[in-house]
Amino acid sequence: MYILLPCFSCSVAIHQTGHNSGVVHSGIYYKPESLKAKLCVQGAALLYEYCQQKGISYKQCGKLIVAVEQEEIPRLKALYERGLQNGVQGLRLIQQEDIKKKEPYCRGLMAIDCPHTGIVDYRQVALSFAQDFQEAGGSVLTNFEVKDIEMAKEGPSGSIDGMKYLIVIKNTKGEEIRCQYVVTCAGLYSDRISELSGCTSDPRIVPFRGDYLLLKPEKCYLVKGNIYPVPDSRFPFLGVHFTPRMDGSIWLGPNAVLAFKREGYRPFDFSATDVMDIIVNSGLIKLAYQNFSYGVTEMYKACFLGATVKYLQKFIPEITISDILRGPAGVRAQALDRDGNLVEDFVFDGGVGDIGNRILHVRNAPSPAATSSIAISGMIADEVQQRFEL
Repeated sequence: MYILLPCFSCSVAIHQTGHNSGVVHSGIYYKPESLKAKLCVQGAALLYEYCQQKGISYKQCGKLIVAVEQEEIPRLKALYERGLQNGVQGLRLIQQEDIKKKEPYCRGLMAIDCPHTGIVDYRQVALSFAQDFQEAGGSVLTNFEVKDIEMAKEGPSGSIDGMKYLIVIKNTKGEEIRCQYVVTCAGLYSDRISELSGCTSDPRIVPFRGDYLLLKPEKCYLVKGNIYPVPDSRFPFLGVHFTPRMDGSIWLGPNAVLAFKREGYRPFDFSATDVMDIIVNSGLIKLAYQNFSYGVTEMYKACFLGATVKYLQKFIPEITISDILRGPAGVRAQALDRDGNLVEDFVFDGGVGDIGNRILHVRNAPSPAATSSIAISGMIADEVQQRFEL
């Protein structure tokens, strides 16, 4: 058994997992009966249990989803009902006085209190997963950029007869490993890895960078738990929120702007190959047309801190531009169909032919994939058993 990490990875969880917000989500946002909803609720419970078993620190600090305008209250109540349908435990609608008890500096008309939302360092979790995998007999290979996936033409003795490991995975250094079956969870490169195996490239991956701001240490007392806006279904992303971290810092964000490189964590990171792929092969143009005003607003907030601070002040009026610093960024692997629609749920598929019948691709695992990781692994194991008749 192998885990392969791409060329830019010299360790585990230094890309998407190492750049995420660290939130353990409750499962309130997602469409009832969707995989996102089911796996998030299951996954959060399993993740807390795993952290306790492994001695990984976490905090169940809770989350408030806050309506700051009257027009947001119907959406907030609908979200509350959705959370109940999804089986999220402990939810309650609270008024202004209870908001102040939870978050003394937060302004709001009404909020959903999600007490089971938490925070954790997901890199620690991923490192623990890797250790579990190695102790079970697996190998983790870093700095392994996959160049080709093909069927073995012959066995070590020159004959394919009786050969067990029929799939050959080659990297850019000319090294190879042989496998009986393959499961890919390639994130930002999931469409390209699928193409290499002869399977479909759809949905395409479009990278969106999320920039975070940091609240200065002397102002971190303003935020106790997670504070989120009421999501607006007209827009593709959730919106800026307040996130406490395990190290005591407070992240503000993220925004959502197109990244011009699949691992483009800085505003001026650029890859001509990635940009052409986005323009030619994905539905980005249609997405941009459908959400033009939203996209312009996000770009404006990314360039001008004052615009973001003005938004943050809707929730905590005491925050000023002098209280914040520019912080880290992450890149979200967003699956997009050719009609410009965001693929919201998890996508598992394989292919046809000799290789396709031996591969399972996890094609789309958006947030809350980190929260849901243990539940997702169980689903993948079940899918592998069924597909490969193990």
